[in-house]
Amino acid sequence: MYSIPYYLGAPLWAVNEWKGDFYTKKAKPAEYLKQYAQFFNAVEGNTTFYATPSEAMVARWLESTPETFRFSFKFPRVITHEYKLQGVSAETKAFLERMQPLGQRLNGFLIQLPASFTPAMLQALAEFIQSLPSIYKYAVEVRHPAFFTDVSIRQHYNELLQSLNVDRVIFDSRPVHSAPAIDEATQEAQRKKPRLPVQLDTTAQAPMLRYIGHPVLEENQKFLEPWVAQTARWLEAGMKPYIYLHTPSNVQVPVLARQFHSMLQKRVEGLVDLPAFPTELVLPV
Repeated sequence: MYSIPYYLGAPLWAVNEWKGDFYTKKAKPAEYLKQYAQFFNAVEGNTTFYATPSEAMVARWLESTPETFRFSFKFPRVITHEYKLQGVSAETKAFLERMQPLGQRLNGFLIQLPASFTPAMLQALAEFIQSLPSIYKYAVEVRHPAFFTDVSIRQHYNELLQSLNVDRVIFDSRPVHSAPAIDEATQEAQRKKPRLPVQLDTTAQAPMLRYIGHPVLEENQKFLEPWVAQTARWLEAGMKPYIYLHTPSNVQVPVLARQFHSMLQKRVEGLVDLPAFPTELVLPV
Protein backbone atom coordinates (compact mmCIF):
# COMPACT_ATOMS: atom_id res chain seq x y z
CA MET A 1 0.00 0.00 0.00
CA TYR A 2 1.35 3.43 -0.95
CA SER A 3 1.76 6.04 1.75
CA ILE A 4 1.68 9.83 1.61
CA PRO A 5 2.17 12.01 4.71
CA TYR A 6 -1.22 13.71 4.49
CA TYR A 7 -4.84 12.79 3.83
CA LEU A 8 -6.31 13.55 0.40
CA GLY A 9 -9.92 12.99 -0.51
CA ALA A 10 -13.23 13.97 -2.09
CA PRO A 11 -16.55 14.77 -0.41
CA LEU A 12 -18.01 11.40 -1.44
CA TRP A 13 -17.26 8.25 -3.41
CA ALA A 14 -20.68 7.56 -4.99
CA VAL A 15 -20.11 9.44 -8.24
CA ASN A 16 -21.52 7.50 -11.19
CA GLU A 17 -19.91 9.91 -13.65
CA TRP A 18 -16.45 8.63 -12.59
CA LYS A 19 -17.11 5.32 -14.35
CA GLY A 20 -14.74 4.85 -17.26
CA ASP A 21 -12.54 7.85 -16.31
CA PHE A 22 -11.68 7.11 -12.66
CA TYR A 23 -13.57 3.95 -11.77
CA THR A 24 -13.44 1.01 -14.15
CA LYS A 25 -16.06 1.05 -16.86
CA LYS A 26 -17.91 -1.96 -15.44
CA ALA A 27 -17.68 -0.96 -11.76
CA LYS A 28 -20.86 -1.52 -9.77
CA PRO A 29 -21.89 0.98 -7.06
CA ALA A 30 -21.01 -1.59 -4.37
CA GLU A 31 -17.44 -1.59 -5.73
CA TYR A 32 -16.98 2.18 -5.81
CA LEU A 33 -15.52 2.60 -2.32
CA LYS A 34 -12.95 -0.16 -2.77
CA GLN A 35 -11.78 1.42 -6.02
CA TYR A 36 -11.89 4.90 -4.47
CA ALA A 37 -9.62 3.75 -1.63
CA GLN A 38 -7.05 2.45 -4.12
CA PHE A 39 -6.30 6.08 -5.00
CA PHE A 40 -7.54 8.34 -2.19
CA ASN A 41 -6.70 7.72 1.46
CA ALA A 42 -9.59 9.73 2.95
CA VAL A 43 -13.17 10.84 2.26
CA GLU A 44 -15.55 13.30 3.88
CA GLY A 45 -18.44 10.88 3.84
CA ASN A 46 -21.41 13.26 3.75
CA THR A 47 -23.83 10.33 3.84
CA THR A 48 -23.98 10.22 7.66
CA PHE A 49 -25.21 13.82 7.81
CA TYR A 50 -28.50 12.69 6.32
CA ALA A 51 -28.92 9.22 7.81
CA THR A 52 -27.15 6.81 10.15
CA PRO A 53 -25.97 3.83 8.08
CA SER A 54 -27.07 0.26 8.67
CA GLU A 55 -24.81 -2.29 10.35
CA ALA A 56 -24.42 -4.06 7.00
CA MET A 57 -23.33 -0.84 5.31
CA VAL A 58 -20.71 -0.13 7.99
CA ALA A 59 -19.42 -3.68 7.56
CA ARG A 60 -19.10 -3.12 3.79
CA TRP A 61 -17.18 0.11 4.35
CA LEU A 62 -14.82 -1.71 6.69
CA GLU A 63 -14.26 -4.50 4.18
CA SER A 64 -13.73 -2.03 1.30
CA THR A 65 -10.96 0.07 2.88
CA PRO A 66 -7.44 -0.52 4.25
CA GLU A 67 -6.60 0.29 7.88
CA THR A 68 -4.76 3.42 6.79
CA PHE A 69 -7.89 4.91 5.22
CA ARG A 70 -9.77 7.70 7.02
CA PHE A 71 -13.44 8.71 6.99
CA SER A 72 -14.31 12.25 8.12
CA PHE A 73 -17.94 11.41 8.69
CA LYS A 74 -20.24 14.28 9.60
CA PHE A 75 -22.33 13.97 12.72
CA PRO A 76 -26.02 13.57 11.79
CA ARG A 77 -27.93 16.76 11.09
CA VAL A 78 -30.39 15.98 13.90
CA ILE A 79 -27.47 16.42 16.32
CA THR A 80 -25.75 19.44 14.77
CA HIS A 81 -28.50 21.35 12.98
CA GLU A 82 -31.82 20.45 14.59
CA TYR A 83 -30.79 20.28 18.26
CA LYS A 84 -27.51 22.23 17.92
CA LEU A 85 -25.58 19.76 20.12
CA GLN A 86 -27.92 20.11 23.11
CA GLY A 87 -29.79 17.21 24.67
CA VAL A 88 -28.46 14.75 22.10
CA SER A 89 -26.60 12.23 24.27
CA ALA A 90 -28.82 9.31 23.19
CA GLU A 91 -28.55 10.17 19.48
CA THR A 92 -24.79 10.67 19.73
CA LYS A 93 -24.27 7.39 21.60
CA ALA A 94 -26.33 5.47 19.03
CA PHE A 95 -24.46 7.05 16.12
CA LEU A 96 -21.00 6.36 17.56
CA GLU A 97 -21.91 2.80 18.48
CA ARG A 98 -23.08 2.14 14.93
CA MET A 99 -19.84 3.57 13.48
CA GLN A 100 -17.53 1.93 16.06
CA PRO A 101 -16.61 -1.17 13.96
CA LEU A 102 -14.62 1.14 11.64
CA GLY A 103 -12.12 1.71 14.46
CA GLN A 104 -9.15 3.93 13.62
CA ARG A 105 -10.61 4.69 10.19
CA LEU A 106 -12.89 7.15 12.04
CA ASN A 107 -10.04 9.41 13.11
CA GLY A 108 -11.40 12.69 11.76
CA PHE A 109 -15.08 13.15 12.64
CA LEU A 110 -16.52 16.41 11.30
CA ILE A 111 -18.82 18.53 13.47
CA GLN A 112 -20.38 20.85 10.88
CA LEU A 113 -22.53 23.57 12.44
CA PRO A 114 -25.14 25.76 10.72
CA ALA A 115 -25.01 29.54 10.44
CA SER A 116 -27.69 29.62 13.15
CA PHE A 117 -25.16 28.21 15.65
CA THR A 118 -24.04 31.45 17.26
CA PRO A 119 -21.05 32.35 19.46
CA ALA A 120 -23.46 32.39 22.43
CA MET A 121 -23.75 28.60 22.00
CA LEU A 122 -20.03 27.84 22.41
CA GLN A 123 -20.56 26.30 25.85
CA ALA A 124 -22.79 23.67 24.20
CA LEU A 125 -19.98 22.91 21.74
CA ALA A 126 -17.45 22.55 24.57
CA GLU A 127 -19.72 20.22 26.53
CA PHE A 128 -20.53 18.17 23.43
CA ILE A 129 -16.86 17.66 22.52
CA GLN A 130 -15.97 16.80 26.12
CA SER A 131 -18.64 14.10 26.04
CA LEU A 132 -17.14 12.42 22.96
CA PRO A 133 -14.73 9.45 23.07
CA SER A 134 -11.13 10.68 23.27
CA ILE A 135 -9.91 7.84 21.04
CA TYR A 136 -10.98 9.78 17.94
CA LYS A 137 -9.92 13.12 16.47
CA TYR A 138 -12.50 15.80 15.66
CA ALA A 139 -12.75 18.93 13.52
CA VAL A 140 -15.36 21.69 13.76
CA GLU A 141 -16.77 23.88 11.00
CA VAL A 142 -18.71 27.01 11.93
CA ARG A 143 -20.62 29.27 9.56
CA HIS A 144 -21.92 32.14 11.68
CA PRO A 145 -20.16 35.30 10.37
CA ALA A 146 -19.16 36.52 13.84
CA PHE A 147 -16.68 33.66 14.22
CA PHE A 148 -14.78 35.26 11.34
CA THR A 149 -15.43 38.99 11.65
CA ASP A 150 -15.36 39.63 15.41
CA VAL A 151 -11.75 39.54 16.63
CA SER A 152 -12.53 38.64 20.24
CA ILE A 153 -15.04 35.92 19.30
CA ARG A 154 -12.60 34.43 16.79
CA GLN A 155 -9.87 34.36 19.43
CA HIS A 156 -12.15 32.84 22.08
CA TYR A 157 -13.36 30.17 19.66
CA ASN A 158 -9.82 29.25 18.60
CA GLU A 159 -8.63 29.09 22.20
CA LEU A 160 -11.53 26.77 23.05
CA LEU A 161 -10.64 24.39 20.22
CA GLN A 162 -6.97 24.49 21.19
CA SER A 163 -7.82 23.60 24.78
CA LEU A 164 -9.85 20.63 23.54
CA ASN A 165 -7.20 19.57 20.97
CA VAL A 166 -9.76 19.86 18.19
CA ASP A 167 -9.06 21.17 14.69
CA ARG A 168 -10.84 24.13 13.11
CA VAL A 169 -12.03 23.38 9.57
CA ILE A 170 -10.69 25.84 7.00
CA PHE A 171 -13.32 26.47 4.33
CA ASP A 172 -12.44 28.08 1.00
CA SER A 173 -15.35 28.73 -1.37
CA ARG A 174 -13.67 31.58 -3.27
CA PRO A 175 -12.89 29.46 -6.35
CA VAL A 176 -16.49 28.38 -6.99
CA HIS A 177 -17.86 31.86 -6.30
CA SER A 178 -15.39 33.34 -8.81
CA ALA A 179 -16.87 31.18 -11.59
CA PRO A 180 -19.60 32.30 -14.00
CA ALA A 181 -22.82 30.46 -13.18
CA ILE A 182 -23.05 28.82 -16.58
CA ASP A 183 -24.31 25.39 -15.52
CA GLU A 184 -26.75 23.99 -12.99
CA ALA A 185 -24.08 22.37 -10.78
CA THR A 186 -22.18 25.65 -10.40
CA GLN A 187 -25.39 27.56 -9.69
CA GLU A 188 -26.34 25.05 -6.98
CA ALA A 189 -22.86 25.14 -5.42
CA GLN A 190 -22.94 28.93 -5.33
CA ARG A 191 -26.35 28.81 -3.62
CA LYS A 192 -25.29 26.24 -1.01
CA LYS A 193 -21.68 27.14 -0.24
CA PRO A 194 -21.40 30.19 2.02
CA ARG A 195 -19.06 33.08 1.31
CA LEU A 196 -16.98 33.42 4.46
CA PRO A 197 -13.55 34.94 5.09
CA VAL A 198 -10.75 32.41 4.64
CA GLN A 199 -8.74 32.29 7.85
CA LEU A 200 -5.68 30.19 8.46
CA ASP A 201 -6.39 29.26 12.08
CA THR A 202 -4.73 26.01 13.11
CA THR A 203 -5.89 24.78 16.50
CA ALA A 204 -4.59 21.19 16.68
CA GLN A 205 -2.38 18.74 14.74
CA ALA A 206 -4.57 17.69 11.80
CA PRO A 207 -5.78 20.84 10.03
CA MET A 208 -8.68 20.20 7.67
CA LEU A 209 -9.11 22.16 4.45
CA ARG A 210 -12.38 21.96 2.52
CA TYR A 211 -11.65 23.51 -0.89
CA ILE A 212 -14.64 24.22 -3.15
CA GLY A 213 -13.06 24.39 -6.58
CA HIS A 214 -13.73 26.24 -9.81
CA PRO A 215 -15.60 24.14 -12.41
CA VAL A 216 -12.86 24.85 -14.98
CA LEU A 217 -9.87 22.79 -13.86
CA GLU A 218 -7.24 25.19 -15.15
CA GLU A 219 -8.71 28.05 -13.12
CA ASN A 220 -7.87 26.25 -9.88
CA GLN A 221 -4.11 26.63 -10.30
CA LYS A 222 -3.95 30.14 -8.83
CA PHE A 223 -6.26 29.23 -5.94
CA LEU A 224 -4.40 26.01 -5.12
CA GLU A 225 -0.90 27.53 -5.06
CA PRO A 226 -1.24 29.10 -1.58
CA TRP A 227 -2.80 25.90 -0.20
CA VAL A 228 0.01 23.79 -1.64
CA ALA A 229 2.52 26.09 0.07
CA GLN A 230 0.58 25.94 3.33
CA THR A 231 0.29 22.15 3.19
CA ALA A 232 4.06 21.96 2.78
CA ARG A 233 4.46 24.16 5.88
CA TRP A 234 2.05 21.97 7.85
CA LEU A 235 4.05 18.88 6.88
CA GLU A 236 7.31 20.56 7.84
CA ALA A 237 5.77 21.32 11.26
CA GLY A 238 4.99 17.63 11.77
CA MET A 239 1.25 17.94 11.21
CA LYS A 240 -0.90 15.57 9.12
CA PRO A 241 -3.48 17.69 7.30
CA TYR A 242 -6.69 16.60 5.62
CA ILE A 243 -7.18 18.10 2.15
CA TYR A 244 -10.71 17.65 0.80
CA LEU A 245 -11.25 18.85 -2.76
CA HIS A 246 -14.68 19.64 -4.21
CA THR A 247 -15.90 20.92 -7.57
CA PRO A 248 -19.52 21.86 -8.34
CA SER A 249 -20.33 18.47 -9.91
CA ASN A 250 -17.36 16.66 -8.27
CA VAL A 251 -16.71 14.98 -11.63
CA GLN A 252 -13.28 16.64 -11.90
CA VAL A 253 -12.10 15.88 -8.33
CA PRO A 254 -9.75 12.95 -9.12
CA VAL A 255 -7.92 15.04 -11.73
CA LEU A 256 -7.88 18.02 -9.37
CA ALA A 257 -6.34 15.78 -6.68
CA ARG A 258 -3.57 14.77 -9.07
CA GLN A 259 -2.99 18.43 -9.86
CA PHE A 260 -2.75 19.35 -6.17
CA HIS A 261 -0.38 16.48 -5.35
CA SER A 262 1.92 17.12 -8.30
CA MET A 263 2.18 20.76 -7.22
CA LEU A 264 2.99 19.63 -3.67
CA GLN A 265 5.71 17.28 -4.95
CA LYS A 266 7.63 20.33 -6.17
CA ARG A 267 7.74 21.65 -2.60
CA VAL A 268 8.12 18.47 -0.53
CA GLU A 269 11.23 16.45 -1.27
CA GLY A 270 10.74 12.71 -1.66
CA LEU A 271 6.95 12.86 -1.85
CA VAL A 272 5.86 9.70 -3.67
CA ASP A 273 3.51 9.68 -6.67
CA LEU A 274 -0.16 8.98 -6.19
CA PRO A 275 -1.35 5.59 -7.47
CA ALA A 276 -2.92 5.14 -10.89
CA PHE A 277 -6.66 5.62 -11.27
CA PRO A 278 -8.46 2.25 -10.98
CA THR A 279 -9.49 2.47 -14.64
CA GLU A 280 -5.84 2.90 -15.66
CA LEU A 281 -4.96 -0.44 -14.07
CA VAL A 282 -7.25 -2.27 -16.46
CA LEU A 283 -5.66 -3.09 -19.80
CA PRO A 284 -7.80 -2.14 -22.78
CA VAL A 285 -9.37 -5.09 -24.54
